[in-house]
Amino acid sequence: MIEIERPVTWVALTGFMGVGKSRIGRELARELMLHFIDLDRYIERQMGLSVADIFRHLGEATFRQLEAEAVSELTQKDYLVLSLGGGTFVNPENRWKLLQRGPVVALWASPSTIFERISRRPGQRPMLDNPDPFKRIQQLLAERETVYRQATLHVSTDNRRIPEVVDEIIQRLWNYAKTRD
Repeated sequence: MIEIERPVTWVALTGFMGVGKSRIGRELARELMLHFIDLDRYIERQMGLSVADIFRHLGEATFRQLEAEAVSELTQKDYLVLSLGGGTFVNPENRWKLLQRGPVVALWASPSTIFERISRRPGQRPMLDNPDPFKRIQQLLAERETVYRQATLHVSTDNRRIPEVVDEIIQRLWNYAKTRD
């Protein structure tokens, strides 16, 4: 069997919505020659409903249960870059399973960057169904910051191109791998 040199064979990306987890995860997987799964899209395919429709018709509690089941399943896989939903890592059981499985990279962006990015696709973010979405972003980001800080690695996506962010993540994963040997 041909051995491919890569720092890790499994990594998850966490962070607030709009920080770039899906786009960066897809590119990271390509660079590392790993499979890519976006957790929200995975749940949508399993349920035959969009995340927004799951929230609307089945409720957030049902979505979080589906999310926890998917995390349990996907932490058993190998050769994977897993892009988490913005709230996935908030659940202590999910967080524990993910951190036990492998490195979790938290991606960061400022509230204004997040607002600008998510404003491009209105109606697809049920957590921001709010009269003042910018204030809601600031509030949720503040609530989740200490949780996201528990990730293995931290990388900013503010004012950066995807290849630059991916290169930094890969370099940090190599450094992480060296400390694990």
